[in-house]
Amino acid sequence: MPQVHAKAHPLAGKTVKILKGDFKGEEYRLEDWWDRVSGESWMNCEGNPACIEYALRSSGLRNKEDATPIDNNVVYGKIGAFGKLMHVSTLDTLG
Repeated sequence: MPQVHAKAHPLAGKTVKILKGDFKGEEYRLEDWWDRVSGESWMNCEGNPACIEYALRSSGLRNKEDATPIDNNVVYGKIGAFGKLMHVSTLDTLG
């Protein structure tokens, strides 16, 4: 699957709060859309730890608040030193 987002996420380089799920309340340093960072959809990243962790978390099996749509509205950023993929619906994009 080719890159989906032609332009950088509007909040690329900013820190936002996570609104729900296991990381609720954490600060998230948003780098950009995942497909722009990696060159492909998170769904095609075999063996990538951040993608595997996101796939498991976003299924909602462990915590229903983490369940997200299966699409490419996913960004890459960091919580502390750890890279995480997050669906945009889980982020406070209003500042």
